Amino acid sequence: MKIIISPAKKMNICDDSIPWQDMLCYLESSGEILQMLRSKSYQELKELWHCNEQIAKLNYDRVQHMDLKRRLSPALLSYEGLQYQYMYPTVFTQDQWDYVQKHLRILSGFYGILKPLDGIVPYRLEMQAKLSIDKAENLYRYWGSRLYKALLNQKEQVSQQEKQEQPVIINLASKEYSKAIEPYLKENVKYITCVFGTLTKEGRVKVKATEAKMARGEMVRFLAEQHAKDPEVMKEFTGQGFTYEKARSCKDQWVFIK
Repeated sequence: MKIIISPAKKMNICDDSIPWQDMLCYLESSGEILQMLRSKSYQELKELWHCNEQIAKLNYDRVQHMDLKRRLSPALLSYEGLQYQYMYPTVFTQDQWDYVQKHLRILSGFYGILKPLDGIVPYRLEMQAKLSIDKAENLYRYWGSRLYKALLNQKEQVSQQEKQEQPVIINLASKEYSKAIEPYLKENVKYITCVFGTLTKEGRVKVKATEAKMARGEMVRFLAEQHAKDPEVMKEFTGQGFTYEKARSCKDQWVFIK
């Protein structure tokens, strides 16, 4: 079972806690993206990032001085968005770190796909950014099927029983990032998207971005605490006041209502 989540825009260097463990599987590709970013002017990057002057200056400076092999931080501790705050990885036990390292993957426009303890540096690049590289018109085309293949990498050490089980992907990512996986799904893969919402007066499910981000983070923490290997465990989740609604769920979309 693999769990996918989105990155966060806000990042920092976190090299004073647990050490990073692995180099990136697509480091060469990240280097290629970095060179493309460096070829652009400050104004071009500001427009690419859709941000204010303060954020643009910070990230323009990062691009100019970025070293993909030095002063690295564990990926899961480098992002500072709501999802990560409500996941509380800074207080994970060793067992929980072992769990997320095996089951959790972060999708990234710049790095492609990350394990929690992969060593990274702060960057700013959304998957939907209009950046063409090496004849690819955007980052979705650039990464292609590579992220999906890495997500279900059969080279990982798994038991004989796990090899025989149906592959499962739990989608806790935003649409921007899940779009990098969904076009390549095979029929034998069980793909479950979690929806966290509230009911409108008309009885429709309304997703509030802030609440959904918090719930996604808590869901990762819940699965790590339970050492979940079966998606059925998610039905017991009650974080942020959400509960599983069987009547509103279907095979590939599980709905949690607050």
